[in-house]
Amino acid sequence: MLTKELMIELVGQLNDPVLDIPLKETGGVKELTVKEEKEHVSVKVAIAKLGGQPQLDLQQQIVDTLKTNGAKTVGLRFEELESEKLDQYRGEAASPVERKLEDVQFISIASGKGGVGKSTVSVNLAVALARLGKRVGLVDADIYGFSVPDMMGITERPGINGQMIVPVERFGVKVISMAFFVEENAPVIWRGPMLGKMINNFFEEVEWGRLDYILLDLPPGTGDVALDVHTILPKSKEIIVTTPHPTAAFVAARAGAMALQTDHEILGVVENMSYFESQETGNKEYVFGKGGGEKLAQELHTDLLGQLPLAQPEWDEEDFAPSIYGEDHQLGHIYQAMAEKIISKTNR
Repeated sequence: MLTKELMIELVGQLNDPVLDIPLKETGGVKELTVKEEKEHVSVKVAIAKLGGQPQLDLQQQIVDTLKTNGAKTVGLRFEELESEKLDQYRGEAASPVERKLEDVQFISIASGKGGVGKSTVSVNLAVALARLGKRVGLVDADIYGFSVPDMMGITERPGINGQMIVPVERFGVKVISMAFFVEENAPVIWRGPMLGKMINNFFEEVEWGRLDYILLDLPPGTGDVALDVHTILPKSKEIIVTTPHPTAAFVAARAGAMALQTDHEILGVVENMSYFESQETGNKEYVFGKGGGEKLAQELHTDLLGQLPLAQPEWDEEDFAPSIYGEDHQLGHIYQAMAEKIISKTNR
């Protein structure tokens, strides 16, 4: 028999998808009505953050729970939890992924637009942290534009241990990427919810082992994947990549604003393609202008972690990794200095 009290109890036992706290504790069950003659239940639920795969998952849980217990139809509305409730729980709450990998510091590498070298920064920061003795994982979360395996010269595929995926290790960094799960050069034609599930699987179904850091190479902009990462990893810190060009820095500010709005701490700004230095004369040419990274850091109230000149890595044809700079390369030194700043800022 459908009763209002039973339905409230059932829905209240489900967890807020961001806070991972039962809805009955957060006060998330705002309204619930039962029409017994039509076996219909109408529910209004407040959660910590609207949109994305977590809300869709909770929606399905609510519908399944109510139908299993006698409802034929379910009407469902969502609203955002009151700011007072969010303030009460947000500081304490960690997501299921963060609790599973509780000793790991997550760092998302973001940019406002493509073509600024975000993936190059991601792979080299990961390698630089590993060279400093840190245990590092790298998630290629740029689902549509995955490039990390190619950049690092990875040719093998992940292994399998029972039901868990074993990431590929290169330069001391454990790597997982969409590239491992699609045919070469095949396009990924997926909608947002599928992308969110894949990102979540990169954490839930991968055997990472003990790590100090997991870096995420995010897609450019503020789309579905970036939103899902903010929900899956509410305590992640961020690094924003830009070029010196004013337009690139202006667009990158949107990615920074998104981080701040979702309570992600910004570790700093990396300015890529800062200048070109002639090997013959030593003169610096500011091909893309000057000042964009510094201005962006000021706007976001954070530090400028480093400025990277235009330079090509030295390639080893027998151990090919086209985007990784050696320890003795000019950019290798800059990446190491940035990695040292990250370690200091994160107390690792």
